Amino acid sequence: MKTDKQQVSVLFMLFSILFCVCLITANVLETKQISIGPVNITGGLLVFPVSYIINDCVCEVWGFRKARLLIWTGFAMNFIFVLFGALADAIPGAPYWHNDEGFHAVFGLAPRIAAASFVAFLAGSFINAYVMSRMKISSNGKHFSLRAVVSTVFGESADSLIFFPLALSGVVPAGEMLSLIVSQVVLKTLYEIIVLPVTIRVVKKTKEHEGTDVYDNGINYNVWKIFNLQ
Repeated sequence: MKTDKQQVSVLFMLFSILFCVCLITANVLETKQISIGPVNITGGLLVFPVSYIINDCVCEVWGFRKARLLIWTGFAMNFIFVLFGALADAIPGAPYWHNDEGFHAVFGLAPRIAAASFVAFLAGSFINAYVMSRMKISSNGKHFSLRAVVSTVFGESADSLIFFPLALSGVVPAGEMLSLIVSQVVLKTLYEIIVLPVTIRVVKKTKEHEGTDVYDNGINYNVWKIFNLQ
């Protein structure tokens, strides 16, 4: 097995690109409300859980330190997207432009919702990676399926517990808030379980290709050590 290096592979870079695309796409899709039977969800639910699956894969193959770099990269790219979207939304449209309302619905993210989204993403993603990392050590690398599901439950729970109260308190009735949080966590966890066979195969093939399977023994879990990859 190769040892961890102060560098990233091409495959890690591709995972990172997909991670960022999923986060940005989720931002856009969140503007659409979808009804599936009696359940109401946002379009972002179609793609956002994929970011947690990628997080699991990266943490499993390359370890927490590479996952930390991935999370901060995703945060930075998403922030840039939201920033430029807000700037374009704030600039008055041309006289012949008649789609201000539609453009604003997609890119005019309220500061409160944007802040809640960023904080929730960071907390949920880092908790997901930390749980995945610690469980891998305690299980000696066994039970990947269990670790993937449990880390998602912890991460998605933290994400929802932070986002919905911060973003929608005073908008969504208090009695509905808990059911909204629970339904989001349950649906996103079910998503992870459904695609778990694909995730397992991707992780296996990635380990074989990279020749690495990192265990985070004795590492520093400080989330600010972004470029500490060793």
